[in-house]
Amino acid sequence: MKKTIILPVFAAVLALALMAGTFALDVTVKNNNTNLVMVRELPHPVSFDVYVTNNGPSDSFSFYNLAGFLMTPSQPVRIEAGQTKRVNITITPTSNLTYNGYYTFSYYVQSSSGDKNTESATFKIVGLDHAFSVGASEINPKSNSITIYIQNNLALNFSDMKVQFKSPFFTLNKAISLGSMEKKSFEVNLNKEDFKSLIAGFYTLSAAIVVDGEPATVEGPIKFSEQNILNVSEQNYGFIIFTKVIEKSNEGNVVVDSQTQIDKNIISRLFTTFSPEPDIVKRDGFNVVYTWENKISPGDTLKIKATTNWLWPLFVVVFLVAIVILVKKFSKTSLVMDKKISFLRAKGGEFAVKVTIVVSAKKFVERLTVTDRLPPLVKLYEKFGIEKPSRIDEKNKRVEWYFESLEAGESRVLNYVLYSKVGVLGRFALPTATAIFERNGKISEAESNRAFLVAEQAREKSD
Repeated sequence: MKKTIILPVFAAVLALALMAGTFALDVTVKNNNTNLVMVRELPHPVSFDVYVTNNGPSDSFSFYNLAGFLMTPSQPVRIEAGQTKRVNITITPTSNLTYNGYYTFSYYVQSSSGDKNTESATFKIVGLDHAFSVGASEINPKSNSITIYIQNNLALNFSDMKVQFKSPFFTLNKAISLGSMEKKSFEVNLNKEDFKSLIAGFYTLSAAIVVDGEPATVEGPIKFSEQNILNVSEQNYGFIIFTKVIEKSNEGNVVVDSQTQIDKNIISRLFTTFSPEPDIVKRDGFNVVYTWENKISPGDTLKIKATTNWLWPLFVVVFLVAIVILVKKFSKTSLVMDKKISFLRAKGGEFAVKVTIVVSAKKFVERLTVTDRLPPLVKLYEKFGIEKPSRIDEKNKRVEWYFESLEAGESRVLNYVLYSKVGVLGRFALPTATAIFERNGKISEAESNRAFLVAEQAREKSD
Protein backbone atom coordinates (compact mmCIF):
# COMPACT_ATOMS: atom_id res chain seq x y z
CA MET A 1 0.00 0.00 0.00
CA LYS A 2 2.84 2.36 0.84
CA LYS A 3 4.68 1.61 -2.41
CA THR A 4 1.52 2.38 -4.37
CA ILE A 5 1.45 5.94 -2.92
CA ILE A 6 5.21 6.75 -3.21
CA LEU A 7 5.58 5.97 -6.92
CA PRO A 8 2.96 8.47 -8.23
CA VAL A 9 4.42 11.25 -6.07
CA PHE A 10 7.94 10.64 -7.35
CA ALA A 11 6.67 10.65 -10.92
CA ALA A 12 4.98 14.03 -10.41
CA VAL A 13 8.11 15.62 -8.94
CA LEU A 14 10.20 14.33 -11.83
CA ALA A 15 7.73 15.73 -14.34
CA LEU A 16 7.86 19.20 -12.75
CA ALA A 17 11.65 19.17 -12.81
CA LEU A 18 11.63 18.30 -16.51
CA MET A 19 9.11 21.09 -17.21
CA ALA A 20 11.24 23.69 -15.31
CA GLY A 21 14.25 22.73 -17.36
CA THR A 22 12.24 23.18 -20.50
CA PHE A 23 11.17 26.82 -19.74
CA ALA A 24 14.44 28.17 -18.22
CA LEU A 25 16.49 30.61 -20.39
CA ASP A 26 20.06 29.48 -21.00
CA VAL A 27 21.82 32.88 -20.79
CA THR A 28 24.35 34.38 -18.38
CA VAL A 29 23.94 38.07 -17.37
CA LYS A 30 26.77 39.88 -15.60
CA ASN A 31 26.35 43.34 -14.08
CA ASN A 32 29.55 44.96 -12.74
CA ASN A 33 28.14 48.45 -12.25
CA THR A 34 28.25 50.06 -8.79
CA ASN A 35 27.45 53.52 -7.37
CA LEU A 36 24.38 53.90 -9.51
CA VAL A 37 22.31 56.95 -8.49
CA MET A 38 18.93 58.32 -9.50
CA VAL A 39 17.84 61.88 -8.55
CA ARG A 40 14.17 61.68 -7.76
CA GLU A 41 13.12 65.13 -9.03
CA LEU A 42 15.11 65.02 -12.30
CA PRO A 43 14.16 63.14 -15.45
CA HIS A 44 17.70 61.76 -15.73
CA PRO A 45 17.79 57.98 -16.32
CA VAL A 46 19.99 55.47 -14.54
CA SER A 47 22.28 53.93 -17.13
CA PHE A 48 24.33 50.76 -16.73
CA ASP A 49 25.86 48.03 -18.87
CA VAL A 50 25.19 44.28 -18.63
CA TYR A 51 27.10 41.53 -20.43
CA VAL A 52 24.75 38.86 -21.79
CA THR A 53 26.17 35.48 -22.88
CA ASN A 54 23.89 33.26 -24.97
CA ASN A 55 24.59 29.66 -23.92
CA GLY A 56 21.86 28.30 -26.21
CA PRO A 57 20.90 28.67 -29.84
CA SER A 58 20.96 32.07 -31.56
CA ASP A 59 17.97 34.18 -30.61
CA SER A 60 16.60 37.69 -30.00
CA PHE A 61 16.18 38.78 -26.41
CA SER A 62 13.84 41.41 -24.94
CA PHE A 63 14.42 43.46 -21.76
CA TYR A 64 11.44 44.74 -19.71
CA ASN A 65 10.17 45.39 -16.16
CA LEU A 66 6.86 45.29 -14.36
CA ALA A 67 7.60 48.17 -11.91
CA GLY A 68 6.39 50.96 -14.21
CA PHE A 69 9.84 52.36 -15.11
CA LEU A 70 10.61 53.40 -18.66
CA MET A 71 13.36 51.10 -19.86
CA THR A 72 15.67 50.69 -22.85
CA PRO A 73 16.49 48.93 -25.04
CA SER A 74 12.88 48.84 -26.14
CA GLN A 75 13.60 46.53 -29.09
CA PRO A 76 14.84 42.90 -28.89
CA VAL A 77 18.60 42.41 -29.04
CA ARG A 78 19.98 39.65 -31.33
CA ILE A 79 22.66 37.46 -29.69
CA GLU A 80 24.21 34.57 -31.58
CA ALA A 81 24.85 31.16 -30.00
CA GLY A 82 27.82 31.36 -27.64
CA GLN A 83 28.15 35.13 -28.14
CA THR A 84 28.59 37.65 -25.27
CA LYS A 85 27.14 41.09 -25.99
CA ARG A 86 27.27 44.33 -23.96
CA VAL A 87 23.79 45.80 -23.58
CA ASN A 88 23.26 49.32 -22.20
CA ILE A 89 20.16 49.50 -20.05
CA THR A 90 18.56 52.80 -19.00
CA ILE A 91 15.86 53.23 -16.39
CA THR A 92 13.87 56.46 -16.25
CA PRO A 93 11.94 57.27 -13.04
CA THR A 94 8.24 57.94 -13.05
CA SER A 95 6.81 61.23 -11.81
CA ASN A 96 5.25 59.66 -8.71
CA LEU A 97 8.50 58.21 -7.37
CA THR A 98 8.81 58.93 -3.62
CA TYR A 99 11.28 56.28 -2.52
CA ASN A 100 14.52 57.28 -0.78
CA GLY A 101 17.56 55.08 -0.34
CA TYR A 102 18.89 51.97 -2.06
CA TYR A 103 16.43 50.32 -4.45
CA THR A 104 16.72 46.90 -6.07
CA PHE A 105 15.23 46.99 -9.52
CA SER A 106 13.98 43.70 -10.99
CA TYR A 107 13.77 43.21 -14.76
CA TYR A 108 13.37 40.33 -17.17
CA VAL A 109 15.41 38.96 -20.08
CA GLN A 110 13.11 37.02 -22.40
CA SER A 111 13.75 34.97 -25.55
CA SER A 112 11.58 34.99 -28.63
CA SER A 113 10.04 31.69 -27.49
CA GLY A 114 8.86 33.25 -24.22
CA ASP A 115 11.47 31.74 -21.95
CA LYS A 116 12.74 34.35 -19.42
CA ASN A 117 15.18 34.97 -16.61
CA THR A 118 14.75 37.46 -13.72
CA GLU A 119 17.67 39.85 -13.20
CA SER A 120 18.20 42.80 -10.89
CA ALA A 121 20.21 46.00 -10.49
CA THR A 122 20.65 48.05 -7.31
CA PHE A 123 20.86 51.84 -7.34
CA LYS A 124 20.39 54.66 -4.88
CA ILE A 125 17.47 57.09 -5.08
CA VAL A 126 18.13 60.53 -3.56
CA GLY A 127 16.39 63.89 -3.48
CA LEU A 128 17.96 66.90 -5.17
CA ASP A 129 18.63 68.47 -1.76
CA HIS A 130 20.94 65.54 -0.91
CA ALA A 131 22.91 65.82 -4.14
CA PHE A 132 24.97 68.80 -2.94
CA SER A 133 26.82 70.03 0.13
CA VAL A 134 27.72 73.61 1.03
CA GLY A 135 30.06 75.09 3.63
CA ALA A 136 32.27 78.05 4.49
CA SER A 137 35.50 78.98 6.19
CA GLU A 138 35.55 80.39 9.71
CA ILE A 139 35.18 84.14 10.08
CA ASN A 140 35.63 86.69 12.89
CA PRO A 141 34.75 90.39 13.38
CA LYS A 142 38.01 91.46 11.70
CA SER A 143 37.49 89.33 8.56
CA ASN A 144 37.26 91.14 5.24
CA SER A 145 36.33 88.06 3.18
CA ILE A 146 35.09 84.49 3.47
CA THR A 147 35.52 81.38 1.30
CA ILE A 148 32.41 79.34 0.56
CA TYR A 149 32.01 76.14 -1.47
CA ILE A 150 29.44 73.87 -3.07
CA GLN A 151 30.19 70.17 -3.75
CA ASN A 152 28.52 67.62 -5.99
CA ASN A 153 28.03 64.48 -3.90
CA LEU A 154 27.00 62.27 -6.83
CA ALA A 155 28.71 60.61 -9.78
CA LEU A 156 26.54 62.70 -12.10
CA ASN A 157 27.10 65.85 -14.11
CA PHE A 158 24.96 68.94 -13.52
CA SER A 159 24.99 71.86 -15.96
CA ASP A 160 23.32 75.27 -16.05
CA MET A 161 22.79 75.41 -12.32
CA LYS A 162 21.61 78.59 -10.62
CA VAL A 163 22.68 79.00 -7.00
CA GLN A 164 21.89 81.77 -4.51
CA PHE A 165 24.09 81.66 -1.41
CA LYS A 166 22.55 83.48 1.53
CA SER A 167 23.63 84.07 5.14
CA PRO A 168 23.51 86.84 7.78
CA PHE A 169 26.94 87.94 6.48
CA PHE A 170 26.39 88.15 2.70
CA THR A 171 24.31 87.20 -0.36
CA LEU A 172 25.85 85.80 -3.56
CA ASN A 173 24.29 84.63 -6.85
CA LYS A 174 26.13 82.24 -9.18
CA ALA A 175 25.44 80.33 -12.42
CA ILE A 176 27.66 77.24 -12.47
CA SER A 177 28.08 73.66 -13.67
CA LEU A 178 29.36 70.79 -11.55
CA GLY A 179 30.93 67.59 -12.82
CA SER A 180 30.87 64.25 -11.07
CA MET A 181 31.95 64.71 -7.41
CA GLU A 182 33.27 68.21 -8.25
CA LYS A 183 33.73 70.96 -5.65
CA LYS A 184 33.84 74.68 -6.43
CA SER A 185 34.88 77.47 -4.07
CA PHE A 186 34.21 81.22 -4.12
CA GLU A 187 35.69 84.12 -2.16
CA VAL A 188 33.15 86.68 -0.98
CA ASN A 189 34.06 90.19 0.22
CA LEU A 190 32.37 91.15 3.49
CA ASN A 191 30.88 94.42 4.65
CA LYS A 192 31.46 94.63 8.40
CA GLU A 193 28.42 96.84 8.86
CA ASP A 194 26.26 93.84 7.86
CA PHE A 195 27.31 91.74 10.83
CA LYS A 196 28.64 94.15 13.47
CA SER A 197 25.67 93.36 15.73
CA LEU A 198 25.91 89.55 15.46
CA ILE A 199 26.98 87.44 18.42
CA ALA A 200 29.61 84.70 18.12
CA GLY A 201 28.33 81.21 17.30
CA PHE A 202 27.21 79.06 14.38
CA TYR A 203 25.09 80.51 11.58
CA THR A 204 23.41 78.91 8.57
CA LEU A 205 24.67 79.18 5.01
CA SER A 206 21.70 78.52 2.74
CA ALA A 207 22.04 77.66 -0.97
CA ALA A 208 18.90 77.90 -3.10
CA ILE A 209 19.65 75.65 -6.10
CA VAL A 210 17.73 75.34 -9.37
CA VAL A 211 18.59 72.44 -11.75
CA ASP A 212 16.52 71.87 -14.90
CA GLY A 213 13.79 74.01 -13.38
CA GLU A 214 13.66 71.94 -10.20
CA PRO A 215 14.40 73.86 -6.95
CA ALA A 216 16.14 72.57 -3.84
CA THR A 217 17.64 74.10 -0.73
CA VAL A 218 20.88 72.96 0.85
CA GLU A 219 22.24 74.26 4.16
CA GLY A 220 25.63 74.27 5.81
CA PRO A 221 27.25 75.87 8.87
CA ILE A 222 29.29 79.07 9.20
CA LYS A 223 31.32 79.48 12.38
CA PHE A 224 31.55 83.03 13.67
CA SER A 225 34.51 82.74 16.04
CA GLU A 226 34.40 84.53 19.37
CA GLN A 227 36.42 87.73 19.68
CA ASN A 228 36.33 90.40 22.37
CA ILE A 229 37.08 93.88 20.94
CA LEU A 230 36.18 96.92 23.08
CA ASN A 231 37.45 100.29 21.83
CA VAL A 232 37.59 103.08 24.44
CA SER A 233 38.06 106.79 23.63
CA GLU A 234 38.03 109.86 25.88
CA GLN A 235 37.58 113.55 25.05
CA ASN A 236 38.12 116.55 27.33
CA TYR A 237 37.26 120.07 26.22
CA GLY A 238 36.19 123.43 27.58
CA PHE A 239 37.56 125.55 30.43
CA ILE A 240 34.78 127.38 32.19
CA ILE A 241 32.30 124.71 31.07
CA PHE A 242 34.46 121.58 31.25
CA THR A 243 33.18 118.45 29.51
CA LYS A 244 34.50 114.90 29.66
CA VAL A 245 33.12 112.35 27.16
CA ILE A 246 33.94 108.64 27.41
CA GLU A 247 32.90 106.35 24.53
CA LYS A 248 33.10 102.56 24.53
CA SER A 249 32.34 100.72 21.28
CA ASN A 250 31.92 96.95 21.15
CA GLU A 251 33.44 95.91 17.82
CA GLY A 252 33.66 92.26 18.82
CA ASN A 253 30.93 89.62 18.74
CA VAL A 254 30.38 88.88 22.42
CA VAL A 255 28.53 90.86 25.08
CA VAL A 256 31.10 92.81 27.14
CA ASP A 257 30.76 93.74 30.82
CA SER A 258 31.93 97.35 31.20
CA GLN A 259 32.72 99.38 34.32
CA THR A 260 33.44 103.12 33.99
CA GLN A 261 34.55 105.45 36.79
CA ILE A 262 34.84 109.25 37.03
CA ASP A 263 36.27 111.02 40.09
CA LYS A 264 35.19 114.47 41.27
CA ASN A 265 36.18 116.45 44.35
CA ILE A 266 33.61 117.69 46.85
CA ILE A 267 33.52 121.14 45.22
CA SER A 268 33.36 120.26 41.52
CA ARG A 269 30.68 117.62 42.16
CA LEU A 270 28.26 120.42 43.10
CA PHE A 271 28.41 121.85 39.59
CA THR A 272 28.62 118.59 37.59
CA THR A 273 25.84 116.87 35.64
CA PHE A 274 25.99 113.39 34.08
CA SER A 275 24.38 111.71 31.11
CA PRO A 276 23.37 109.00 31.77
CA GLU A 277 23.15 109.06 35.56
CA PRO A 278 25.72 106.84 37.33
CA ASP A 279 24.71 103.51 38.85
CA ILE A 280 26.87 103.88 41.97
CA VAL A 281 27.99 107.03 43.86
CA LYS A 282 30.60 106.52 46.60
CA ARG A 283 32.47 109.10 48.65
CA ASP A 284 36.17 108.48 49.28
CA GLY A 285 37.65 111.19 51.51
CA PHE A 286 37.52 114.50 49.65
CA ASN A 287 36.67 112.70 46.39
CA VAL A 288 33.41 111.31 45.08
CA VAL A 289 33.63 108.27 42.78
CA TYR A 290 30.88 107.81 40.18
CA THR A 291 30.55 104.34 38.63
CA TRP A 292 28.62 103.06 35.61
CA GLU A 293 28.13 99.30 35.15
CA ASN A 294 26.87 98.25 31.72
CA LYS A 295 26.63 95.31 29.34
CA ILE A 296 27.55 96.39 25.80
CA SER A 297 26.21 94.22 22.99
CA PRO A 298 28.10 93.73 19.70
CA GLY A 299 27.83 96.82 17.51
CA ASP A 300 26.59 99.04 20.37
CA THR A 301 28.30 102.15 21.76
CA LEU A 302 28.17 103.42 25.35
CA LYS A 303 28.60 107.20 25.70
CA ILE A 304 29.06 108.81 29.13
CA LYS A 305 29.15 112.61 29.38
CA ALA A 306 30.13 114.62 32.47
CA THR A 307 29.78 118.42 32.34
CA THR A 308 31.17 120.70 35.07
CA ASN A 309 29.78 124.24 34.76
CA TRP A 310 32.06 126.71 36.55
CA LEU A 311 30.08 129.68 35.18
CA TRP A 312 27.77 130.07 38.20
CA PRO A 313 30.46 129.76 40.85
CA LEU A 314 32.56 132.16 38.76
CA PHE A 315 29.70 134.68 38.80
CA VAL A 316 29.44 134.28 42.57
CA VAL A 317 33.20 134.77 43.03
CA VAL A 318 33.25 137.85 40.76
CA PHE A 319 30.25 139.28 42.59
CA LEU A 320 31.87 138.72 45.99
CA VAL A 321 35.16 140.20 44.79
CA ALA A 322 33.33 143.26 43.42
CA ILE A 323 31.54 143.74 46.74
CA VAL A 324 34.80 143.46 48.64
CA ILE A 325 36.48 145.96 46.32
CA LEU A 326 33.60 148.40 46.63
CA VAL A 327 33.49 148.03 50.39
CA LYS A 328 37.22 148.60 50.63
CA LYS A 329 37.05 151.52 48.26
CA PHE A 330 34.12 153.03 50.09
CA SER A 331 35.81 152.51 53.42
CA LYS A 332 38.90 154.36 52.17
CA THR A 333 36.91 157.28 50.75
CA SER A 334 36.98 160.33 52.97
CA LEU A 335 34.42 162.36 50.98
CA VAL A 336 31.39 161.38 48.89
CA MET A 337 29.41 163.67 46.56
CA ASP A 338 26.02 162.91 45.05
CA LYS A 339 24.78 165.14 42.22
CA LYS A 340 21.10 165.37 41.16
CA ILE A 341 19.17 167.42 38.63
CA SER A 342 15.44 168.16 38.46
CA PHE A 343 13.21 170.23 36.17
CA LEU A 344 11.66 173.50 37.36
CA ARG A 345 8.53 175.23 36.06
CA ALA A 346 9.45 178.85 35.32
CA LYS A 347 6.85 181.67 35.24
CA GLY A 348 8.00 182.97 31.89
CA GLY A 349 8.05 179.51 30.34
CA GLU A 350 11.82 179.41 30.16
CA PHE A 351 13.77 176.21 30.48
CA ALA A 352 14.98 175.86 34.10
CA VAL A 353 16.54 173.08 36.19
CA LYS A 354 17.60 172.77 39.80
CA VAL A 355 20.99 171.20 40.54
CA THR A 356 21.64 169.65 43.96
CA ILE A 357 25.02 168.46 45.22
CA VAL A 358 25.12 166.60 48.53
CA VAL A 359 28.64 166.62 50.04
CA SER A 360 29.13 164.02 52.81
CA ALA A 361 32.31 163.59 54.85
CA LYS A 362 33.10 160.01 55.80
CA LYS A 363 36.08 161.21 57.78
CA PHE A 364 37.30 164.55 59.06
CA VAL A 365 38.49 166.80 56.20
CA GLU A 366 39.58 170.41 56.04
CA ARG A 367 40.14 173.19 53.54
CA LEU A 368 37.48 171.74 51.25
CA THR A 369 36.80 173.35 47.84
CA VAL A 370 33.86 172.04 45.73
CA THR A 371 33.86 173.09 42.08
CA ASP A 372 31.07 172.50 39.55
CA ARG A 373 31.16 173.36 35.87
CA LEU A 374 28.18 174.77 34.01
CA PRO A 375 27.11 173.59 30.56
CA PRO A 376 26.90 176.12 27.67
CA LEU A 377 23.68 177.86 26.55
CA VAL A 378 22.41 178.20 30.11
CA LYS A 379 22.68 180.92 32.72
CA LEU A 380 23.10 180.77 36.47
CA TYR A 381 20.22 182.13 38.55
CA GLU A 382 21.41 184.70 41.14
CA LYS A 383 19.62 183.16 44.11
CA PHE A 384 21.03 180.15 45.95
CA GLY A 385 20.12 177.93 48.86
CA ILE A 386 21.56 178.05 52.34
CA GLU A 387 25.11 177.29 51.13
CA LYS A 388 26.11 180.15 48.85
CA PRO A 389 29.05 179.85 46.43
CA SER A 390 32.33 181.39 47.48
CA ARG A 391 33.18 182.19 43.88
CA ILE A 392 31.33 182.38 40.53
CA ASP A 393 33.37 182.48 37.31
CA GLU A 394 30.83 183.27 34.59
CA LYS A 395 33.49 183.48 31.91
CA ASN A 396 34.74 179.95 32.52
CA LYS A 397 31.32 178.69 33.66
CA ARG A 398 32.50 177.60 37.11
CA VAL A 399 30.92 177.73 40.56
CA GLU A 400 32.95 177.11 43.75
CA TRP A 401 32.12 176.50 47.43
CA TYR A 402 34.69 176.59 50.18
CA PHE A 403 34.45 174.98 53.64
CA GLU A 404 37.10 175.27 56.29
CA SER A 405 36.34 171.74 57.58
CA LEU A 406 33.76 168.97 57.79
CA GLU A 407 33.51 166.53 60.63
CA ALA A 408 33.08 162.80 60.00
CA GLY A 409 29.42 162.19 59.15
CA GLU A 410 28.72 165.87 58.41
CA SER A 411 26.94 166.82 55.14
CA ARG A 412 26.36 169.97 53.11
CA VAL A 413 23.65 170.48 50.50
CA LEU A 414 24.60 172.78 47.62
CA ASN A 415 21.81 174.09 45.37
CA TYR A 416 21.71 176.31 42.32
CA VAL A 417 19.35 176.93 39.40
CA LEU A 418 20.15 177.03 35.68
CA TYR A 419 17.83 178.52 33.08
CA SER A 420 17.73 179.31 29.37
CA LYS A 421 15.36 181.21 27.16
CA VAL A 422 16.13 178.79 24.40
CA GLY A 423 14.25 175.53 24.92
CA VAL A 424 16.29 172.39 25.35
CA LEU A 425 15.04 169.12 23.88
CA GLY A 426 16.39 165.68 24.41
CA ARG A 427 18.95 164.60 26.92
CA PHE A 428 20.32 167.35 29.18
CA ALA A 429 23.53 166.29 30.98
CA LEU A 430 25.77 167.95 33.54
CA PRO A 431 29.47 167.24 34.08
CA THR A 432 30.78 165.83 37.36
CA ALA A 433 31.51 168.07 40.30
CA THR A 434 35.00 167.90 41.86
CA ALA A 435 36.27 168.45 45.36
CA ILE A 436 39.81 169.17 46.65
CA PHE A 437 40.45 168.78 50.36
CA GLU A 438 43.15 168.10 52.91
CA ARG A 439 43.21 165.03 55.12
CA ASN A 440 45.99 164.36 57.64
CA GLY A 441 48.19 166.84 55.86
CA LYS A 442 47.65 165.24 52.44
CA ILE A 443 45.79 166.78 49.51
CA SER A 444 43.03 164.51 48.13
CA GLU A 445 40.35 164.74 45.45
CA ALA A 446 36.81 163.40 45.06
CA GLU A 447 34.37 163.41 42.19
CA SER A 448 30.59 163.21 41.94
CA ASN A 449 28.45 161.28 39.53
CA ARG A 450 27.21 162.68 36.23
CA ALA A 451 23.63 163.94 36.35
CA PHE A 452 21.23 164.18 33.44
CA LEU A 453 17.55 164.32 32.48
CA VAL A 454 15.47 164.18 29.33
CA ALA A 455 14.08 167.66 28.90
CA GLU A 456 10.82 166.71 27.15
CA GLN A 457 9.98 163.95 29.68
CA ALA A 458 10.77 166.28 32.58
CA ARG A 459 8.46 168.94 31.19
CA GLU A 460 5.60 166.45 30.83
CA LYS A 461 5.99 165.32 34.47
CA SER A 462 6.02 168.88 35.75
CA ASP A 463 2.78 169.53 33.88
